[in-house]
Amino acid sequence: MDFFKKAMDWVLEKEQEAARDCHVSPEDVQKQVDILEAKRASLRKKFEDDDAEFAHILSRLSLIKANASTCKTK
Repeated sequence: MDFFKKAMDWVLEKEQEAARDCHVSPEDVQKQVDILEAKRASLRKKFEDDDAEFAHILSRLSLIKANASTCKTK
């Protein structure tokens, strides 16, 4: 992951240099922004769905633990 971050930083630095030299169109950058925002939204949705499933499982496990705990007191 560290390599990926460094590579992405390098690419973004080169793109920023190109933008300063007027070799990048704002429309192309906006397309990239739109793609990344859509990907980010998709990842957030997946995270929220996965997190809800974990919450459901944890809730059920807590109930099972409570039921099992009553057996010790009998």
